[in-house]
Amino acid sequence: MAAISNTVLTTAAVGNREELDNFVSMITPTDTPIYSMAGKEKAESKHPEWEYEDLDTPADNAQPEGNEYDFDAVTAPTRVGNYTQIFTKTFLFSGTQQAVDNAGPAEKRAHELMKKGKALRKDIEFSIVSNVASTNTDPRRSGGLPTWLTTNVSRDAGGANGGFSNGVTTVETTGTLRAWTKAQTDSVLQSVYNQGGDVTTVVVSPYNKGVFATFMSDSNVASFRYAAGKGTNTIIGTADIYEGPLGTVKVVPNRVMAGSAAIARRVYVMDPSMVKWKSLRPIQEDQVAKTGDAEKGVLIAEGTLKVVNEKGLGVIADVYGLTATT
Repeated sequence: MAAISNTVLTTAAVGNREELDNFVSMITPTDTPIYSMAGKEKAESKHPEWEYEDLDTPADNAQPEGNEYDFDAVTAPTRVGNYTQIFTKTFLFSGTQQAVDNAGPAEKRAHELMKKGKALRKDIEFSIVSNVASTNTDPRRSGGLPTWLTTNVSRDAGGANGGFSNGVTTVETTGTLRAWTKAQTDSVLQSVYNQGGDVTTVVVSPYNKGVFATFMSDSNVASFRYAAGKGTNTIIGTADIYEGPLGTVKVVPNRVMAGSAAIARRVYVMDPSMVKWKSLRPIQEDQVAKTGDAEKGVLIAEGTLKVVNEKGLGVIADVYGLTATT
């Protein structure tokens, strides 16, 4: 039935306010596994340095009574360092945009500061997992984790270590891609254990988190058991913990590593006490002079990755990280 004559309809009204949800959904992931697990330290310069040292190799040690001492040579520690990298996020709003009553806070300065802060943390995580050498050349770069690891490594044909040398780290040489396997994992876990590391976490790309679940098909892995409720059936297709020959480790997916094949191609074997993030300037708002009818915003941070001792960490490199072929 048609509306009564002269009824004012919403389709003709011009003063009705649009109904827009005042909550703005932000689905972009913000987790940063390695940056979050790393201990936080204060840097005192743009080039923090520290030292590596090892215990003597265990050996037979039985001395006769009244023996004259022989004095062992003292091995000097290895001095290493990294350079601080400057990270920024910026934005700009007109004065009018700040004043209007917009639907939801997504276009307001305070909300943008919060959002940029989360994005900046992800940029730091990206720098940690990138195969980028340290450099003092402007702009300075913090050497990423792949450039440090040389002792406990599994690489395919053509792959070669980078490492610290002459004051800087160098990039690893990537090899032929292959599938990630349980055997590779056990080998690197054992290598780290033999060197004195205590691995608790394995960090992988989201794709390889799924590959890890397939380790259950190994004949040496116990079958999954799950106590489901009465009258329910559960399909189990995942796993988070690997209890291997040398202890229990948690396998953690890293969404930042899903960004490209270049950073998804590694599986990191982590003793969290062996990684730190040293901040020369923690994440903070930089005060920028106002010019014109606009609100400027700048977030800035400066810091570097500290690998306490690379022998306490490991990497399974040259693995498919995005798909079964990439």
